Parts: sequence; structure tokens; C-alpha cells
Amino acid sequence: MTDQLSHVDDQQQPRMVDVGAKAVTRRIAQARARVSFPADVARRLHEAGYVTPKGAVLTVAQIAGVMGAKATPQLIPLCHPLSIDKCDIGIRMEGTDALIECTVSCAGRTGVEMEALTGASVAALTIYDMCKAMSHDIVISEIRLVAKTGGKHDFGVGESA
Repeated sequence: MTDQLSHVDDQQQPRMVDVGAKAVTRRIAQARARVSFPADVARRLHEAGYVTPKGAVLTVAQIAGVMGAKATPQLIPLCHPLSIDKCDIGIRMEGTDALIECTVSCAGRTGVEMEALTGASVAALTIYDMCKAMSHDIVISEIRLVAKTGGKHDFGVGESA
């Protein structure tokens, strides 16, 4: 890691990082988010098969997460547009929590960390949106990068996350 911020120039003005001279490598990133439901809401969702009047919550959230990952450069100003090869969104219930994992990959000159983080975040926001009529006490938390490979520094690979 470096102490320098890569998205500012010598005059401290924002810039998109020049990645033109970097080698194209296989890039993979995995991010995670958690959506915590009040116990009664989690029970009602389970009993309803995770379907609300807005639709199948987990399925819609998976699709929204993929769409979010693909839209990252339109949402995060200094992100490079990337040709994503793969985006997997997995959502599983653990007690009263929905655990979201987003894995994104591409062959490129820059990583897909922001795409994975955006995918997990959008999936979590979609779950909140689809369930907020049941409670506003739903909490989105622990949005974080779990692992990345393919750049100068791998992160989280072989570590317990």
C-alpha cells in the first residue's frame, strides 16, 4: 500500500488514474454485506418464502446487485468502465440476517473491487426497499471487501474473512 492518494494530482485535484501502461491481468474481487431484520420480520419473510407484494426478495436483489456492479462507473465518479466477465451474487439467510456475497471478475488493467462492493451494496439496498413496509428497523451493515486478486497486491486470499 502507498501513502499517496491515487485519485488526486500534484495540485490535489481529482483525476482518473491512468492505467494505460498497466498489464492486463485476470482480476477478481469479492465483497460482502449484511442485512439484519427484526426477528418478527425475519420470521414473516421466511413464512412467506421471501416473497413480498413487490416480488421475490432474494431473486430481485440478486438481479439488482448484478445491475449495480455493471453500473459502477456511472455511480462512482473516478471508476474506470470495465468489461466485466462475470458477476455472481449469492444471498443466504443466517438467523435473522441476509448475508450477501458479490464476486466480480474481468481481464483488465484495474481491479473490480468497486464493482463487487457496489453489487453487494445494491443487493442490500434492494432487500431493504422490498421489505421496508414491514419495518424501518432493518439494518444494512458490514459492507466490505473480502478478497481481491490480480493486481499488484492480493488481499484476503487464504485469510479467514
